Amino acid sequence: MDIEKLISSLPPAEQEKFLQQVADYKHALEREKCQTSFLAFVKKMWPGFIGGRHHAVVAKAFEDVAAGKIKRLAISMPPRHTKSEFGSYMFPAWFLGKFPHKKIIQCSNTGELAVGFGRKVRNLVASEAYAKVFPDVALRQDSKAAGRWSTNKNGEYFAIGVGGAVTGKGADILIIDDPHSEQEAALAQSNPEVYDKVYEWYSSGPRQRLQPGGAIVVVMTRWSLIDLTGRILQSSVERDGDTWDVISFPAILPSEKPLWPAFWPLNELL
Repeated sequence: MDIEKLISSLPPAEQEKFLQQVADYKHALEREKCQTSFLAFVKKMWPGFIGGRHHAVVAKAFEDVAAGKIKRLAISMPPRHTKSEFGSYMFPAWFLGKFPHKKIIQCSNTGELAVGFGRKVRNLVASEAYAKVFPDVALRQDSKAAGRWSTNKNGEYFAIGVGGAVTGKGADILIIDDPHSEQEAALAQSNPEVYDKVYEWYSSGPRQRLQPGGAIVVVMTRWSLIDLTGRILQSSVERDGDTWDVISFPAILPSEKPLWPAFWPLNELL
């Protein structure tokens, strides 16, 4: 007897109960997959997401950061290739779902931009779709400011612009997303001190707020050999000894094919 005949042979109340159990089982499998797979979580939270091969590479690296396998991660990507949506939006939301008791410091070029990401992460954590994946995680009722909020498990999210103070804050994950603007990069061609100021802020500020065993993720478009990623990697060799995992994607690959053809065809990039 096949499954459809078996179900149809049951009394109506038993059919309903059986079908509900099947639906619950499917939801449980989907929830577990989204909790363990970053890319599955992204697809669930972002129905219009257009995936590329580079997204799978970045997703695996984020999973390794969450698992404690990677402590220092530098990702270089072109503009408009889902860099910030992954690093500043989906990743912190997913990480706090897995570890709602931990702390995140999110840094961007300006305070306004950082708080904007904080608002998006906060709203996602408060959403019905998120609750289906992480049913035990929610916002703490007395802490809902866009750039500074807490989870119901005493985890913390704090957003700050480059140059801002992080006194009194700690981070299990420090995320730095595009610390240099395009305007600064243009200015730095004649005044490289622009890059120096960002590195000095990083090394004396948020870098010092890392919790024991904490991780740093830098996601940015590269502008110079002495931009923040360049200086960090140079320092890791010359001074602090940090070991960095580096992922670097050009918009056009050495094969002359586009990195993300489903969204950026070659003629558009050219």
